[in-house]
Amino acid sequence: MASITLMLVIIISLTSFLAFSNKDVMKQFQFNAFLVYHKKQYSRMLTHALVHANWEHLLVNMIVLWSFGAVVEHYFQLFFGGYSTYYYLAMFVGSVVFSSLWSLIKQRNNVYYNAVGASGAVSAVLFAAIFFNPWEPIYFFGVLPMPGIIFGLLYLYYSFYMSRKKMDNIGHDAHFLGAVIGFCTPMIIRPSLFMDFVNMLFSPSGHL
Repeated sequence: MASITLMLVIIISLTSFLAFSNKDVMKQFQFNAFLVYHKKQYSRMLTHALVHANWEHLLVNMIVLWSFGAVVEHYFQLFFGGYSTYYYLAMFVGSVVFSSLWSLIKQRNNVYYNAVGASGAVSAVLFAAIFFNPWEPIYFFGVLPMPGIIFGLLYLYYSFYMSRKKMDNIGHDAHFLGAVIGFCTPMIIRPSLFMDFVNMLFSPSGHL
């Protein structure tokens, strides 16, 4: 079951393709904290997830979203039944908004700060997958296998480092907050899953 993930990948990819050739779309969709905070352009809290900085940024996000979104949809269906689609979409959309809040506060008076990408939501999907099976191998750079929980920690460190360097207009700040949303969403829906996760940490051979 990966229909919702496929739909998201198609929508984000098509919008990003359009923005690559039409700079007006990029300007209208990108996250600009000054415009959100002072001009009340709240739609930017969502639309920035539909456009990306470049082809590499888009490709990485969509590969991760497709790969782990299908897994998370499966687990949501398994544990949350008929409501799984709504919970999945709520997690995705909620993480887009929530992951931008820190940048909104920090950059609200910086008219030149812009950020794009679905990285916050993709981070949420990735960490939801890690929550359900923390010892499942994830292939670093598509080659080196490592436990998901270790990959997740390295991912957060990289996001923090890139956020401090400020080398591009990718929303690296969003990665950490998106990860929090993705990791916590299953527990918010069903608190008993937390103890299942803890037990998983001491039982690498099993999964939820």
